[in-house]
Amino acid sequence: MRKRTGNVLQIASTYMGTIVGAGFATGQEILQFFTRFGYWGTVTIALATVLFIWLGTKMMIIASEIRAKSYEDLNKALFGDKYGKWISHFMLVILLGVTAVMLAGAGTIFYEHWNISYQAGLLITMAGSYLLLRKGMKAILAVNAIVVPTMLLFTVFVMIDTFQTPGSTKFLTLATDYSPWAAWASPFLYTAFNLSLAQAVLVPLGAEIRDKKTIVMGSWVGGIGIGFMLLAGHVALSVHMPGIQQFAIPMGGIARQLGHYVQLIYMFLIFAEIFTTLIADIYGLTLQLRERLNWSREMLTIAVLIICYFASQIGFGPLLSTLYPLFGLISLGWLILMIRRRVAFRNS
Repeated sequence: MRKRTGNVLQIASTYMGTIVGAGFATGQEILQFFTRFGYWGTVTIALATVLFIWLGTKMMIIASEIRAKSYEDLNKALFGDKYGKWISHFMLVILLGVTAVMLAGAGTIFYEHWNISYQAGLLITMAGSYLLLRKGMKAILAVNAIVVPTMLLFTVFVMIDTFQTPGSTKFLTLATDYSPWAAWASPFLYTAFNLSLAQAVLVPLGAEIRDKKTIVMGSWVGGIGIGFMLLAGHVALSVHMPGIQQFAIPMGGIARQLGHYVQLIYMFLIFAEIFTTLIADIYGLTLQLRERLNWSREMLTIAVLIICYFASQIGFGPLLSTLYPLFGLISLGWLILMIRRRVAFRNS
Protein backbone atom coordinates (compact mmCIF):
# COMPACT_ATOMS: atom_id res chain seq x y z
CA MET A 1 0.00 0.00 0.00
CA ARG A 2 2.83 2.39 0.91
CA LYS A 3 4.62 1.60 -2.35
CA ARG A 4 1.46 2.27 -4.39
CA THR A 5 0.93 5.59 -2.59
CA GLY A 6 4.51 6.59 -3.40
CA ASN A 7 4.05 5.67 -7.07
CA VAL A 8 0.75 7.59 -7.23
CA LEU A 9 2.41 10.71 -5.83
CA GLN A 10 5.35 10.32 -8.24
CA ILE A 11 2.99 10.08 -11.23
CA ALA A 12 0.94 13.04 -9.97
CA SER A 13 3.94 15.30 -9.32
CA THR A 14 5.56 14.42 -12.66
CA TYR A 15 2.25 15.04 -14.46
CA MET A 16 1.81 18.45 -12.80
CA GLY A 17 5.47 19.39 -13.24
CA THR A 18 5.37 18.54 -16.95
CA ILE A 19 2.16 20.49 -17.63
CA VAL A 20 2.92 23.47 -15.37
CA GLY A 21 5.67 24.98 -17.51
CA ALA A 22 6.87 28.53 -18.07
CA GLY A 23 3.68 29.78 -19.74
CA PHE A 24 1.56 28.44 -16.87
CA ALA A 25 3.83 29.80 -14.11
CA THR A 26 4.01 33.28 -15.64
CA GLY A 27 0.22 33.42 -15.87
CA GLN A 28 0.19 34.03 -19.64
CA GLU A 29 -1.39 30.66 -20.48
CA ILE A 30 -4.10 31.07 -17.83
CA LEU A 31 -4.81 34.61 -19.05
CA GLN A 32 -4.97 33.70 -22.74
CA PHE A 33 -6.90 30.44 -22.44
CA PHE A 34 -9.24 31.20 -19.53
CA THR A 35 -9.25 34.56 -17.72
CA ARG A 36 -9.82 36.75 -20.78
CA PHE A 37 -13.12 34.89 -21.30
CA GLY A 38 -14.45 36.27 -18.01
CA TYR A 39 -16.90 34.21 -15.98
CA TRP A 40 -16.75 31.44 -18.61
CA GLY A 41 -13.17 30.80 -17.49
CA THR A 42 -14.21 29.09 -14.25
CA VAL A 43 -16.44 26.58 -16.06
CA THR A 44 -13.93 25.90 -18.84
CA ILE A 45 -11.18 25.29 -16.25
CA ALA A 46 -13.42 22.58 -14.79
CA LEU A 47 -13.75 21.07 -18.30
CA ALA A 48 -9.97 21.24 -18.84
CA THR A 49 -9.46 19.47 -15.49
CA VAL A 50 -11.76 16.62 -16.57
CA LEU A 51 -9.86 16.33 -19.87
CA PHE A 52 -6.50 16.24 -18.09
CA ILE A 53 -7.70 13.47 -15.76
CA TRP A 54 -9.35 11.43 -18.50
CA LEU A 55 -6.82 11.77 -21.31
CA GLY A 56 -3.75 11.71 -19.08
CA THR A 57 -4.98 8.39 -17.75
CA LYS A 58 -5.64 7.07 -21.26
CA MET A 59 -2.22 8.12 -22.51
CA MET A 60 -0.35 6.35 -19.73
CA ILE A 61 -2.57 3.25 -19.85
CA ILE A 62 -2.03 2.90 -23.62
CA ALA A 63 1.71 3.31 -23.04
CA SER A 64 1.55 0.62 -20.33
CA GLU A 65 -0.50 -1.75 -22.52
CA ILE A 66 1.80 -1.54 -25.55
CA ARG A 67 5.00 -1.29 -23.42
CA ALA A 68 5.91 1.90 -25.30
CA LYS A 69 9.62 2.69 -25.45
CA SER A 70 8.96 6.25 -26.63
CA TYR A 71 6.14 8.51 -27.79
CA GLU A 72 6.56 7.19 -31.35
CA ASP A 73 5.13 3.85 -30.20
CA LEU A 74 2.08 5.71 -28.86
CA ASN A 75 1.65 7.68 -32.09
CA LYS A 76 1.85 4.48 -34.15
CA ALA A 77 -0.88 2.98 -31.97
CA LEU A 78 -3.04 6.09 -32.52
CA PHE A 79 -2.28 6.98 -36.16
CA GLY A 80 -1.09 3.66 -37.62
CA ASP A 81 2.50 2.75 -38.51
CA LYS A 82 2.88 4.99 -41.56
CA TYR A 83 1.29 8.18 -40.29
CA GLY A 84 2.46 7.60 -36.72
CA LYS A 85 6.05 7.61 -37.92
CA TRP A 86 5.58 10.89 -39.83
CA ILE A 87 3.82 12.47 -36.86
CA SER A 88 6.72 11.42 -34.63
CA HIS A 89 9.23 12.96 -37.06
CA PHE A 90 7.29 16.21 -36.94
CA MET A 91 7.08 16.07 -33.15
CA LEU A 92 10.80 15.40 -32.90
CA VAL A 93 11.57 18.70 -34.64
CA ILE A 94 8.97 20.64 -32.67
CA LEU A 95 10.09 19.17 -29.34
CA LEU A 96 13.62 20.24 -30.16
CA GLY A 97 12.24 23.72 -30.76
CA VAL A 98 10.21 23.72 -27.53
CA THR A 99 13.29 22.54 -25.62
CA ALA A 100 15.20 25.44 -27.14
CA VAL A 101 12.40 27.77 -25.98
CA MET A 102 12.72 26.46 -22.42
CA LEU A 103 16.49 26.89 -22.48
CA ALA A 104 16.13 30.42 -23.84
CA GLY A 105 13.57 31.20 -21.14
CA ALA A 106 15.99 30.04 -18.45
CA GLY A 107 18.74 32.24 -19.90
CA THR A 108 16.37 35.20 -19.96
CA ILE A 109 15.57 34.80 -16.24
CA PHE A 110 19.30 34.76 -15.41
CA TYR A 111 19.82 37.94 -17.42
CA GLU A 112 16.70 39.95 -16.53
CA HIS A 113 16.26 39.03 -12.87
CA TRP A 114 19.53 37.68 -11.47
CA ASN A 115 22.04 39.98 -13.22
CA ILE A 116 23.88 37.05 -14.82
CA SER A 117 24.61 37.12 -18.55
CA TYR A 118 22.27 35.33 -20.93
CA GLN A 119 25.04 33.05 -22.23
CA ALA A 120 26.19 32.14 -18.71
CA GLY A 121 22.58 31.36 -17.79
CA LEU A 122 22.29 29.01 -20.76
CA LEU A 123 25.51 27.19 -19.87
CA ILE A 124 24.60 26.85 -16.17
CA THR A 125 21.17 25.45 -17.09
CA MET A 126 22.71 23.04 -19.63
CA ALA A 127 25.24 21.77 -17.10
CA GLY A 128 22.54 21.20 -14.48
CA SER A 129 20.34 19.41 -17.02
CA TYR A 130 23.14 17.08 -18.13
CA LEU A 131 24.14 16.16 -14.57
CA LEU A 132 20.56 15.38 -13.57
CA LEU A 133 19.64 13.49 -16.73
CA ARG A 134 22.51 11.06 -16.23
CA LYS A 135 20.19 9.50 -13.64
CA GLY A 136 17.35 9.16 -16.18
CA MET A 137 13.70 9.08 -15.11
CA LYS A 138 14.73 9.09 -11.44
CA ALA A 139 16.05 12.64 -11.85
CA ILE A 140 12.77 13.89 -13.35
CA LEU A 141 10.78 12.27 -10.53
CA ALA A 142 13.11 13.71 -7.87
CA VAL A 143 13.06 17.28 -9.25
CA ASN A 144 9.27 17.29 -9.58
CA ALA A 145 8.92 15.89 -6.06
CA ILE A 146 10.53 19.13 -4.82
CA VAL A 147 9.26 21.72 -7.29
CA VAL A 148 5.58 20.72 -7.51
CA PRO A 149 4.79 20.80 -3.73
CA THR A 150 6.56 24.17 -3.51
CA MET A 151 4.48 25.49 -6.41
CA LEU A 152 1.31 24.17 -4.76
CA LEU A 153 2.18 25.93 -1.50
CA PHE A 154 2.81 29.18 -3.36
CA THR A 155 -0.50 28.76 -5.19
CA VAL A 156 -2.35 28.28 -1.88
CA PHE A 157 -0.64 31.38 -0.49
CA VAL A 158 -1.68 33.46 -3.52
CA MET A 159 -5.27 32.19 -3.32
CA ILE A 160 -5.56 32.97 0.42
CA ASP A 161 -4.22 36.48 -0.16
CA THR A 162 -6.56 36.97 -3.13
CA PHE A 163 -9.68 36.10 -1.11
CA GLN A 164 -8.66 38.80 1.41
CA THR A 165 -8.58 41.36 -1.41
CA PRO A 166 -11.63 43.50 -2.33
CA GLY A 167 -13.24 42.13 -5.49
CA SER A 168 -12.01 38.57 -4.88
CA THR A 169 -15.25 37.13 -6.33
CA LYS A 170 -14.80 39.05 -9.59
CA PHE A 171 -14.04 35.78 -11.41
CA LEU A 172 -17.74 34.87 -11.06
CA THR A 173 -19.04 38.07 -12.69
CA LEU A 174 -16.19 39.24 -14.99
CA ALA A 175 -17.61 40.30 -18.36
CA THR A 176 -16.03 39.48 -21.70
CA ASP A 177 -16.38 40.56 -25.33
CA TYR A 178 -15.29 37.18 -26.65
CA SER A 179 -17.66 34.66 -28.19
CA PRO A 180 -18.85 31.75 -26.00
CA TRP A 181 -17.68 29.47 -28.85
CA ALA A 182 -14.12 30.75 -28.42
CA ALA A 183 -14.38 30.25 -24.65
CA TRP A 184 -15.57 26.63 -25.00
CA ALA A 185 -12.96 25.80 -27.65
CA SER A 186 -10.19 27.08 -25.39
CA PRO A 187 -9.97 24.16 -22.88
CA PHE A 188 -9.74 21.68 -25.76
CA LEU A 189 -6.94 23.68 -27.40
CA TYR A 190 -5.16 24.07 -24.07
CA THR A 191 -5.41 20.39 -23.17
CA ALA A 192 -4.40 19.24 -26.65
CA PHE A 193 -1.34 21.47 -26.75
CA ASN A 194 -0.10 20.54 -23.28
CA LEU A 195 -0.80 16.81 -23.40
CA SER A 196 0.79 16.39 -26.83
CA LEU A 197 3.92 18.02 -25.40
CA ALA A 198 3.74 16.06 -22.15
CA GLN A 199 3.71 12.67 -23.88
CA ALA A 200 7.50 12.91 -24.24
CA VAL A 201 7.76 12.07 -20.54
CA LEU A 202 4.32 10.65 -19.65
CA VAL A 203 4.57 7.83 -22.21
CA PRO A 204 7.83 6.34 -20.83
CA LEU A 205 6.52 6.94 -17.29
CA GLY A 206 3.31 5.03 -18.05
CA ALA A 207 5.28 2.24 -19.73
CA GLU A 208 7.23 1.71 -16.49
CA ILE A 209 4.04 1.29 -14.43
CA ARG A 210 2.37 -2.11 -14.73
CA ASP A 211 -0.49 -1.43 -12.32
CA LYS A 212 -3.38 0.36 -14.04
CA LYS A 213 -5.01 1.33 -10.76
CA THR A 214 -1.85 3.24 -9.80
CA ILE A 215 -1.92 5.07 -13.15
CA VAL A 216 -5.58 6.01 -12.72
CA MET A 217 -5.06 7.28 -9.17
CA GLY A 218 -1.92 9.20 -10.13
CA SER A 219 -3.71 10.84 -13.07
CA TRP A 220 -6.64 11.83 -10.86
CA VAL A 221 -4.38 13.45 -8.26
CA GLY A 222 -2.27 15.13 -10.95
CA GLY A 223 -5.26 16.33 -12.98
CA ILE A 224 -7.00 17.77 -9.92
CA GLY A 225 -3.74 19.48 -8.92
CA ILE A 226 -3.46 21.07 -12.36
CA GLY A 227 -7.08 22.20 -12.17
CA PHE A 228 -6.56 23.71 -8.71
CA MET A 229 -3.53 25.72 -9.86
CA LEU A 230 -5.41 26.88 -12.97
CA LEU A 231 -8.34 28.04 -10.82
CA ALA A 232 -6.08 29.79 -8.29
CA GLY A 233 -4.29 31.67 -11.07
CA HIS A 234 -7.61 32.54 -12.73
CA VAL A 235 -9.10 33.90 -9.49
CA ALA A 236 -5.99 36.01 -8.79
CA LEU A 237 -5.77 37.37 -12.35
CA SER A 238 -9.51 38.16 -12.50
CA VAL A 239 -9.20 40.59 -9.57
CA HIS A 240 -6.72 42.68 -11.59
CA MET A 241 -8.47 42.54 -14.96
CA PRO A 242 -8.27 44.19 -17.43
CA GLY A 243 -5.07 46.03 -16.44
CA ILE A 244 -3.11 42.83 -15.74
CA GLN A 245 -3.14 42.03 -19.47
CA GLN A 246 -0.41 44.62 -20.11
CA PHE A 247 2.21 42.59 -18.18
CA ALA A 248 4.49 40.10 -19.97
CA ILE A 249 4.52 38.09 -16.71
CA PRO A 250 1.05 38.71 -15.22
CA MET A 251 1.60 36.62 -12.09
CA GLY A 252 4.84 38.52 -11.53
CA GLY A 253 2.83 41.72 -11.21
CA ILE A 254 0.66 40.08 -8.55
CA ALA A 255 3.67 38.58 -6.73
CA ARG A 256 5.31 42.03 -6.61
CA GLN A 257 2.38 43.28 -4.53
CA LEU A 258 2.96 40.50 -1.98
CA GLY A 259 6.45 41.71 -1.11
CA HIS A 260 10.08 41.51 -2.23
CA TYR A 261 10.79 38.06 -0.80
CA VAL A 262 7.63 36.55 -2.26
CA GLN A 263 8.65 37.91 -5.66
CA LEU A 264 12.12 36.34 -5.31
CA ILE A 265 10.56 32.97 -4.48
CA TYR A 266 8.20 33.34 -7.42
CA MET A 267 11.02 34.03 -9.91
CA PHE A 268 12.86 30.96 -8.62
CA LEU A 269 9.69 28.91 -9.11
CA ILE A 270 9.35 30.13 -12.71
CA PHE A 271 12.93 29.02 -13.36
CA ALA A 272 12.24 25.67 -11.65
CA GLU A 273 9.14 25.10 -13.78
CA ILE A 274 11.11 25.90 -16.95
CA PHE A 275 13.85 23.54 -15.77
CA THR A 276 11.48 20.63 -15.07
CA THR A 277 9.93 21.00 -18.54
CA LEU A 278 13.39 21.24 -20.10
CA ILE A 279 14.74 18.03 -18.59
CA ALA A 280 11.47 16.19 -19.31
CA ASP A 281 11.61 17.19 -22.99
CA ILE A 282 15.29 16.27 -23.30
CA TYR A 283 14.62 12.87 -21.71
CA GLY A 284 11.77 12.17 -24.15
CA LEU A 285 13.89 13.29 -27.10
CA THR A 286 16.83 11.05 -26.17
CA LEU A 287 14.51 8.04 -25.90
CA GLN A 288 13.13 8.82 -29.34
CA LEU A 289 16.56 9.38 -30.90
CA ARG A 290 17.95 6.13 -29.46
CA GLU A 291 15.51 4.24 -31.70
CA ARG A 292 17.15 5.91 -34.71
CA LEU A 293 20.79 6.36 -33.70
CA ASN A 294 23.20 3.90 -32.12
CA TRP A 295 24.45 6.47 -29.60
CA SER A 296 24.65 6.35 -25.83
CA ARG A 297 22.08 8.30 -23.81
CA GLU A 298 24.81 10.65 -22.54
CA MET A 299 25.97 11.48 -26.08
CA LEU A 300 22.41 12.10 -27.22
CA THR A 301 21.77 14.37 -24.22
CA ILE A 302 24.87 16.42 -25.07
CA ALA A 303 23.86 16.59 -28.76
CA VAL A 304 20.33 17.79 -27.92
CA LEU A 305 21.70 20.42 -25.51
CA ILE A 306 24.16 21.72 -28.12
CA ILE A 307 21.45 21.98 -30.81
CA CYS A 308 19.15 23.79 -28.37
CA TYR A 309 21.98 26.10 -27.31
CA PHE A 310 22.48 27.32 -30.87
CA ALA A 311 18.71 27.57 -31.45
CA SER A 312 18.30 29.58 -28.23
CA GLN A 313 20.51 32.31 -29.69
CA ILE A 314 17.40 33.38 -31.65
CA GLY A 315 15.83 34.49 -28.38
CA PHE A 316 12.94 33.48 -26.12
CA GLY A 317 10.22 35.67 -27.68
CA PRO A 318 10.77 34.85 -31.39
CA LEU A 319 11.06 31.12 -30.69
CA LEU A 320 7.89 31.10 -28.59
CA SER A 321 5.76 33.03 -31.08
CA THR A 322 6.93 30.96 -34.06
CA LEU A 323 6.96 27.37 -32.79
CA TYR A 324 3.97 27.19 -30.45
CA PRO A 325 1.30 28.00 -33.09
CA LEU A 326 2.83 25.39 -35.42
CA PHE A 327 2.63 22.72 -32.76
CA GLY A 328 -0.93 23.70 -31.95
CA LEU A 329 -2.08 22.84 -35.48
CA ILE A 330 -1.49 19.13 -35.01
CA SER A 331 -2.54 18.95 -31.38
CA LEU A 332 -6.30 18.98 -32.00
CA GLY A 333 -6.12 16.01 -34.37
CA TRP A 334 -4.02 14.16 -31.84
CA LEU A 335 -6.57 15.00 -29.10
CA ILE A 336 -9.48 13.68 -31.17
CA LEU A 337 -7.69 10.37 -31.73
CA MET A 338 -6.91 10.15 -28.00
CA ILE A 339 -10.61 10.68 -27.21
CA ARG A 340 -11.68 8.04 -29.74
CA ARG A 341 -9.18 5.42 -28.56
CA ARG A 342 -10.79 2.84 -26.27
CA VAL A 343 -8.82 1.45 -23.34
CA ALA A 344 -9.59 -0.89 -20.45
CA PHE A 345 -9.46 1.06 -17.21
CA ARG A 346 -9.79 -2.02 -15.02
CA ASN A 347 -6.72 -3.11 -13.09
CA SER A 348 -4.64 -5.79 -14.82
